[in-house]
Amino acid sequence: MKSAWKNWGGCLLAAAAAVGLLAAPAQAQEKKYKIYLSLSYSGNAWQSEAANIVKALAATPPYDKMVELKEVISGTDVQAQISAYESMLSDHAAGIISFPVSPTGLNRTIKRGCEQGTLFFMYDATVTEPCAYNVSYITAGFGENTAQALVNALHGKGNIFLSRGVPGNSVDKRHTDGAMAIFKKYPGIHVVAEYYGMWSDQTTQSETAKALAAHPDVDGIWAQAGEDGAIKAMLATGSQKLVPVTGENSNGFRLALANPDYQKRGLQGVSSGSPPATAGYAFKLMMEMLVKGRKLSTHNIEYPLPWVPADAVKLCPGDRFENGCNTFPAGKVPDSFVTEVFEPTLLPELSLVTALDGKPTPGATIQPLPAALRAAPDTPGINCGKCTPTGDIYKLTKVQPTVQP
Repeated sequence: MKSAWKNWGGCLLAAAAAVGLLAAPAQAQEKKYKIYLSLSYSGNAWQSEAANIVKALAATPPYDKMVELKEVISGTDVQAQISAYESMLSDHAAGIISFPVSPTGLNRTIKRGCEQGTLFFMYDATVTEPCAYNVSYITAGFGENTAQALVNALHGKGNIFLSRGVPGNSVDKRHTDGAMAIFKKYPGIHVVAEYYGMWSDQTTQSETAKALAAHPDVDGIWAQAGEDGAIKAMLATGSQKLVPVTGENSNGFRLALANPDYQKRGLQGVSSGSPPATAGYAFKLMMEMLVKGRKLSTHNIEYPLPWVPADAVKLCPGDRFENGCNTFPAGKVPDSFVTEVFEPTLLPELSLVTALDGKPTPGATIQPLPAALRAAPDTPGINCGKCTPTGDIYKLTKVQPTVQP
């Protein structure tokens, strides 16, 4: 992934000032910043890892002397997260870093918070309120690229399942919109079951099992997070038949894609999707703004899209992604562990202990972010309201059609 940051060239936007903590005024470094970590949906490995990354960074020097971090989990109800935001604003939060439940439902409260001087940084999921900062990969094209990969694997024909995420969330909407933009081009592709796996392996396994009972002749599965549950549902039927699956970044899914026996039985696919590391990137950007070390020229920041086809899965001998490895051996981490937690250019402070336990890496100190970042394209209903899409928002970037529509 490191090379992706180096190769953006003209797509990069220079920050107005070189990065943060090393250049921060002494008085700013002495200040204790009250930061809230606001989760809506919780209960899966991805959310736990993203929260753990923020907690670990907040406990890493010199943040450990600068940050008072409080975590609030409000659930999937919009009003509950609004109430949580309101309490944080009443407590005079300097910043709120959040996984928002809705792209639009929180806007009024966010705007009021911005007006009183609170910074709002959203990670992964996004909002359309212009004063908030969105740090996300979702505009990088997970939906359309994985859909095309599945179409290619099926040679343009077949019955498929859509295993979606959390209803009403901007991530689920953008993914599904992108996927359907591709599937609708192919009259031979038929969506025979659509269900919400809630980005959970357990829920996805249960819902996929129901779909398999109704449609045992399925030819492929397009899945968001929880995709390892879709694999387990197929294995639980006892059938020798497996079908192509495109999914996200769980360690179990990557191991399944590389399993020679599963490949012989029909499994193929690609691992892509959401990096929990976006939470750490958003948190460091917020801190650099708070200590007056950075000004951002855009409110929508794009994180690169991971892309690991089956033939690119490589086991890591240690605790980090090094020398091209991208997956841990079975037993080292749970199958549900989301692999995309490391980014050596942006987040060199992270290690396996930060993702699993929320503890700082021993001996690590916060390193300044690069002075350049990539602006995300305007996407109506996702990261902006009354705006015009910039170019073809569903343009393929990782895979090209091998079957023409």
